Amino acid sequence: MKVAILTSKERCEKYSDFSMLPEGCELIHIGPEYTAADVISKAGDAECIVVDAVLPVTAEMIEGMPRLKMIHSEGVGFAAIDVDAAAKKGVYVCNNKAVNAPQVAEHTVLLILAVLRRLFEGDAMVRAGRQMEAKTSFIYEGLGDLLERKIGMIGFGAIGKELAKRLHPFGCELYYYDPFRASPEVEAEYHVTYVDQETLFSQSDVITLHVPVTPSTTKMINKDTLSKMKSNAIIINCARGAVVDSEALAQAIMNGTVYGAGLDTMEPEPVPIDDPIIQMPEEFRYHVVMSPHIAGTTTMVFVNAYRNIWRNVTHIAKGEKPFNIVNGL
Repeated sequence: MKVAILTSKERCEKYSDFSMLPEGCELIHIGPEYTAADVISKAGDAECIVVDAVLPVTAEMIEGMPRLKMIHSEGVGFAAIDVDAAAKKGVYVCNNKAVNAPQVAEHTVLLILAVLRRLFEGDAMVRAGRQMEAKTSFIYEGLGDLLERKIGMIGFGAIGKELAKRLHPFGCELYYYDPFRASPEVEAEYHVTYVDQETLFSQSDVITLHVPVTPSTTKMINKDTLSKMKSNAIIINCARGAVVDSEALAQAIMNGTVYGAGLDTMEPEPVPIDDPIIQMPEEFRYHVVMSPHIAGTTTMVFVNAYRNIWRNVTHIAKGEKPFNIVNGL
């Protein structure tokens, strides 16, 4: 069988155990820059596609590959895959569900602590020979900690649960909002309390976002919701950049409506140099800690992702149903 690889060849080779591939499997490396015509001409007879989680698999591609049986996202996301066109053709669309949930949860804790402890501001001052000035001013102005801090999680799926597991030992008070409330047993297991959005926004010291981009979540952190938060609140976004209105967040930080933020994702990407967060005056620079959208991209994530992919390719080769199907087949 043939598998079209629509992602980085180097990444695929680095993280794959090719002994898992079914006998006679041929990988056709097309790469992350392609057109539908490229894919059809180079891999029109492929039975599987492996695609970068943010890259498209269009109806044209699906129609032009008559032997196609499965499209597999390299990651968790699959928004750029035409799942309806695939379903009509009987083609499975699969993802790596929750493969990076523990790592994203870890990164969320990292960003919380980095903002609360003014980590990068302190680092810069020590490197500039200003250690004692930093120590004195930080003690006088006060540093945050996690003990007894109210953490409000918006979204309580796989990542929210992994985050709760990590934050409970710190002595946090854990709250969550999700359109689908967990059972009392699950809430007890993860030491979380359900609240409505209004309560979560108004009572939380730290708000962490764990939602996909939908019409209801796009720019859910905006001027209105920010105005309901505590003045010492921080927002952590390891979800998607589109759920935060960057201009509103920048204004809220500068006028003291909220304290700051930890951002692994921003909208758009790559982040333009004139983004309102980046352009905040120097005095607010360290109220925001940014990372380059790498919360869920550790070595172990990619190793596990490719294990899942090659297991599913093997299922297809054997005529079996794959796991983590997202298009209802």
